Amino acid sequence: MVGKQGRVTGKIGPGLVGEVLLAVRGGVEAFYAHPTVPEEVIPTGSIVVVVEYFPPRTVYVARALV
Repeated sequence: MVGKQGRVTGKIGPGLVGEVLLAVRGGVEAFYAHPTVPEEVIPTGSIVVVVEYFPPRTVYVARALV
């Protein structure tokens, strides 16, 4: 999971549990997402990269440099 890119489908920010879609197991699945930088806000539609993964469905993400 670490290093995979995904798209934000629910705003990520302080005090919020956001959502990202990631390609896994031949399909696309939704994961709960938190920012790696605690005060960062990542809006819906942004491309992110997974920095940490906590099974089964939680990821910490950062904005992708695309």
